[in-house]
Amino acid sequence: MTEHQPWRRILFLSLFVSFFFYSASVYTSGTALTGVPNASESAYRGQALYRENNCTACHQIYGLGGYMGPDLTNIVIDMEKGPEYAAMFIEEGTDRMPNFDLNSEQVADLVAYLEYAGAAGAYNPQKGRMTWYGTVEYERD
Repeated sequence: MTEHQPWRRILFLSLFVSFFFYSASVYTSGTALTGVPNASESAYRGQALYRENNCTACHQIYGLGGYMGPDLTNIVIDMEKGPEYAAMFIEEGTDRMPNFDLNSEQVADLVAYLEYAGAAGAYNPQKGRMTWYGTVEYERD
């Protein structure tokens, strides 16, 4: 039994090293956004405002968040809506959405964040269907 131990150790070490390099490769290559410009300072400020005002409690970005309000991922880049549409709701609120009394610079920052979110990816839950095992499959254009 002891004569096989060196081979087991070599096999274990080679599997460990392979797993390490594979994990590093997947982690570094899978997180890069290609074709998306870097977020502006305004978008970063808008993201901070989005978090501070707990917009996620009611709204979603990329399908993550609350369900009381609409998904905001592509609201600004939508041809029928656009930045002015989003700014109007952010400035005025609605009967279900409070008016946060944001100044014009803060509104512009939130719109810049939503623009970046839309440029970084698309999310349209109407085109997806739930599978029996709990994931969502999407129609590809």
